[in-house]
Amino acid sequence: MIEPKIGKEVIFEKSFNSQDVVDFAKTTEDNNMIHLDEEYAKDTMFGKRIVHGMLVASMFSKIFGTIYPGEGCLYYGQTLEFRKPVFLDTTIKAIATLIEFNDEKKIGVFKTEAFNEGGKLVINGEAKIVFP
Repeated sequence: MIEPKIGKEVIFEKSFNSQDVVDFAKTTEDNNMIHLDEEYAKDTMFGKRIVHGMLVASMFSKIFGTIYPGEGCLYYGQTLEFRKPVFLDTTIKAIATLIEFNDEKKIGVFKTEAFNEGGKLVINGEAKIVFP
């Protein structure tokens, strides 16, 4: 089993381009024009297109499934709060920090946060992960 260590922090960085957003919209059928149409988005409170919040939140799945605890883990649950919009081609830093671990059930609780290039919190929440 992967050794759980309270306080362990894992970071993954990524930016999302227009094609990423279009592909996500096709997969999920979330065709909200705020994500897909620049002309439409100009007249919104954000002034330009934004990345789907759930696409940004999927960065945590990358962390848990491939980095820590990695292959064989089970994504048991997640809470999310979308704090700020994420714009296309902006580097996002996702951080998952192990804050609790239940030895009997092998479930870890992680603080999950994502920050934009300016260091502003864009997503926060908690994830529960069953360790392999």
